[in-house]
Amino acid sequence: MNEMSVKTGGKCPVMHGSATSSTSTSNKSWWPDALNVEILHQHGARSNPMDPDFNYREALKTLDFDALKADVNALMTDSQSWWPADWGHYGGLMIRMSWHSAGTYRTSDGRGGASTGNLRFAPLNSWPDNGNLDKARRLLWPIKKKYGNAVSWADLIVLAGTIAYENMGLKTFGFGFGREDIWAPEIDINWGEEKEWLAPSENRYANLEDAETLGPNLAAVHMGLIYVNPEGVNGHPDPARTAQHIRVTFERMAMDDEETAALTAGGHTVGKAHGNGDAGALGAEPEGGEVQDQGFGWMNPNTTGKASGHITSGIEGAWTTNPIKFDMGYFDMLFGHEWELTESPAGAKQWKPVSIKNEDMPIDTDDGTTRTMPMMTDADMAMKVDPIYREICERFMADEAYFRDTFARAWFKLTHRDMGPKVNYIGPDVPSEDLIWQDPIPAGSTSYDVSSVKAKIAATDLTPVDMITTAWDSARTYRGSDKRGGANGARIRFAPQRTWEANEPARLDRVLSVLDPIAKETGASIADVIILAGNVGVETVAKAGGFNVDFPFTPGRGDATEAMTDAESFEPLEPLADGFRNYAKAQFAGSADAMFLDRAQLLGLTAPELVVLLGGMRVIGANYGDVKHGVFTDREGTLSTDYFVNLTDMSNTWHPVSDDMYEIRDRQSGAVKWTATRADLVFGSNSILRAYAEVYAQDDNKEKFAKDFVAAWNKVMMADRFDVS
Repeated sequence: MNEMSVKTGGKCPVMHGSATSSTSTSNKSWWPDALNVEILHQHGARSNPMDPDFNYREALKTLDFDALKADVNALMTDSQSWWPADWGHYGGLMIRMSWHSAGTYRTSDGRGGASTGNLRFAPLNSWPDNGNLDKARRLLWPIKKKYGNAVSWADLIVLAGTIAYENMGLKTFGFGFGREDIWAPEIDINWGEEKEWLAPSENRYANLEDAETLGPNLAAVHMGLIYVNPEGVNGHPDPARTAQHIRVTFERMAMDDEETAALTAGGHTVGKAHGNGDAGALGAEPEGGEVQDQGFGWMNPNTTGKASGHITSGIEGAWTTNPIKFDMGYFDMLFGHEWELTESPAGAKQWKPVSIKNEDMPIDTDDGTTRTMPMMTDADMAMKVDPIYREICERFMADEAYFRDTFARAWFKLTHRDMGPKVNYIGPDVPSEDLIWQDPIPAGSTSYDVSSVKAKIAATDLTPVDMITTAWDSARTYRGSDKRGGANGARIRFAPQRTWEANEPARLDRVLSVLDPIAKETGASIADVIILAGNVGVETVAKAGGFNVDFPFTPGRGDATEAMTDAESFEPLEPLADGFRNYAKAQFAGSADAMFLDRAQLLGLTAPELVVLLGGMRVIGANYGDVKHGVFTDREGTLSTDYFVNLTDMSNTWHPVSDDMYEIRDRQSGAVKWTATRADLVFGSNSILRAYAEVYAQDDNKEKFAKDFVAAWNKVMMADRFDVS
């Protein structure tokens, strides 16, 4: 479902935008503030055309990697008449496709990125910044068709850019296959609240003069852009100002200053920008086109059938003398000339050399003889004007090998950042080197006696709640968006996690001081012991409820060290709210119920799993700080269906006492029976969540509740076990 179908009406993708108008009559249109439970249902079996037993990792084992790479290499110089290649080489186009697929990643929630093949769907397939990437995917289609299920679109899109660089002279750092396709748009990603493409940046910043005030969970400066406006902040050229926005944008995409400078230079060492014509004549983007357009967007009725007639960004020209060779030409051009403002034929603001020798100008894309004026964007000029970026570029210019290696590593990081640990990489070109941003974890032991460890845990003075909350806090950091966090590695022992308010540091220290000696004594990892302790706690409260649960456990988690832990990069994983433990950080402002669903979605939970876990955690008494909100039971510490029974009991009434606090009172006497937060009452107010809650409130589903709780609990504990098939 796409509620943002737009026709750009022939407007230049970078220079202009168009307001959206929705004629949708979806539930979200009628009730815009309704909780979006659908994010827990996306990418389900009903949308997936593959057989239920299809396993992409197994399919990759049948792939002829060398043949695939040879075919992609051959594509680079196989120019097609329906979309001619610049200088007969598709390298620049393929790199831009890979880059824009990967470049949507943001560290705040791990969403975006290239690991799902989401560039095929709206809104990304129709973003102004992704103009004409529909052609790149169509050029790849014969290769995808040939290799079929053995290679995903997600892998092929990233591979195409990597092969393009190799074809043009770069020794890349490596490549890992293993990205699995989705089959529908990712509705869980908040790209911004604007209803207009490329709306003014003020909509995203508390203060546009302070780039750090860019809204949370955002990285790009405009709706519909990947990074920054190439013409300057809000289209006003000012390289020094642009540099500040570049720094924040790339930082939010997991890149430091050196990586940012390397990516800018290496990205613009090859290829060109396209704006040689009347941008107003362009047709609609792919999602807004007519049926006969067959998903082709930005049709240009004035094209001459030559590459020089393409219009994409509205900016026109190449950055280097030889745009189909990876060399030092970008630095030669940028630092070897003085620059002045000008405009492209499409009216976009760009920079040109004040003076330049004819032989230093790039050759025309079509005739092979005529020289054309090179250009720089405001973002390029920022590399020269900003003192930090300039110093980095000067180091690169002094050492070409250093630049090539830095760029190759940054490109690898850009295109693999959201794949998680290296165990998820497949193929012959996976680098052997462990990189800290891959969150490396050594293999853990599987040879210890699990039953003996459990017995030792049970014999301690830890309460079931101590065990359950510590295991939960260790595991809940997992993000399926970029496969970071989780219990494997036991990084809850280190900064910053050990001092997070949500992890109750005093309790955490006490529990770890008891569990660590057990790990040392038995040979189990502390990561395994933490999860085993949680299981022991659940088994204890389940037994109190009359349930003898069959609890699964898979040993083998490893223990990371502080040296393996990039502490700063874990800061965004801090839980600002966790509805499962009825926690919200004091200074955090936001909808508790919406944040609850967001946390559940990142954990990979379905709506029924969310409901059963919440109800179980409440009656167990696992709330943060042992508060009693939502503990709808008179037998706290017992796994039971009491939460759902009392939530749906019509002998109760519900009364707000503050913005996020409610009282549950007896309907007849008015006596207060319990207190609750929004994260509790949403399970009775939201029609979808209430339907699930009613299932567990039924008299005949007590056994089902216990079984489902254990299954959902184990799913969270195992979420990051990529080493287990």
